[in-house]
Amino acid sequence: MLNARVLKLPENAAQHTHEHHQVVIGLQGNSGLAGQGWGVDLDNRRACLVPTETRHDYFGNDINHVLVIDLDRAAPALSNPQHHDYDRLAPLFDRPQHLDMDTRLQSLIHLCASELNQAPENRSLHEHFATGIVHCLSNRLSERYRFSRRRPQTFDVAAIRRYIHAHLHQKITIRDLASEACLSVSRFHETFREMTGVSPHQYVIQVRLEQAVRLLTTTSLSVSEISYRSGFSSQSAFTNALRKHKGMTPAKMRLEQSVVTVE
Repeated sequence: MLNARVLKLPENAAQHTHEHHQVVIGLQGNSGLAGQGWGVDLDNRRACLVPTETRHDYFGNDINHVLVIDLDRAAPALSNPQHHDYDRLAPLFDRPQHLDMDTRLQSLIHLCASELNQAPENRSLHEHFATGIVHCLSNRLSERYRFSRRRPQTFDVAAIRRYIHAHLHQKITIRDLASEACLSVSRFHETFREMTGVSPHQYVIQVRLEQAVRLLTTTSLSVSEISYRSGFSSQSAFTNALRKHKGMTPAKMRLEQSVVTVE
């Protein structure tokens, strides 16, 4: 989390972008945000969620005040699918959207805003309040999806596998795979796990290991060369992955395969 602060939006502002995710919550008066193809009017019952690098402008009347929370897009909970909070928080920033808040959340936010005004230099307090509010918004978003869930999205897993094979010697990110499937990173991660039973990261490792084992047992290439051709960052990374998933070292696997071949 970066910070949380209470401020007044100007009547007119030029469009801009920022390198962090942002939550803007109405506290008083009328205000709003708008971008290409979307717009949100804010009052004390509504929050707007703006993903990083989303071009938008903002505006407010004379008496408006809003609570703004900036979130570091590189924070593990928002960028790393292996993080325990990723599936809960990342969907908040799949796209620009708004959430209507219930009375309990409105009361919490007004209390937090008041405390923030009393302690503008207390960074720790700001971060704790920001974290709590974002988790509350995530809970509301989950409830909304539970009652109005869209039809499950699917994609061609075989096409993803072909993409991995075609780029096996390169670094493959989940963002690359999500782009191939035409989905956001968080939506791709969720859908992929539902369709395959494993995470995209685990699947990439499986494909790399399959290629490495094939080369190990059918060629005389060195372990170092096999590691490179299979896309492992180093020979030790390959050895560790093989030991973890297959229970043996490259040398032992090659030896056992040669024994089987002789027999």
